[in-house]
Amino acid sequence: MRNDRPNLIVDLTLAFSFKLMQYTENLESLRKFNLSNQLFRSGTSIGANVMEAQNAESKRDFIHKMKIAAKEADESYYWLYLCDLSKSYPSCGQLLAELDIIVKVLSKIISTAKSK
Repeated sequence: MRNDRPNLIVDLTLAFSFKLMQYTENLESLRKFNLSNQLFRSGTSIGANVMEAQNAESKRDFIHKMKIAAKEADESYYWLYLCDLSKSYPSCGQLLAELDIIVKVLSKIISTAKSK
C-alpha cells in the first residue's frame, strides 16, 4: 500500500527524473542517442527503485532496493560526468549537483536503516 506522506528521497528522485528526461530529450535532438539512452535508463531507475523500496517486504528488502538506487545513481553520475567533460554536450552541472545530494541522502538512509 502506497504511503502519501511527504518523503524527501521520493521527492528528490522524482524531480531529478523530470529534469533528466528534459536533458536526455535535448541529447536526442543533438543526435546523442547512445549516451542519452544509457543516462535515461540509469537516471530514472534511481527513483523507480526508491519508490519500490517504499513498499518493501522487510527492512532487508528496503536496504537492498535503496542500495540498487545508489548503484544506479553512481552509474548516472558516470554518464553525466562524461557529458560534462565533453565540449560537444550541453551543460549538466545542475544535474550533477542534484545527483550529489541524492547520493548523500541515499547513503544516510542506507546507513541509518542498517544501524537499526
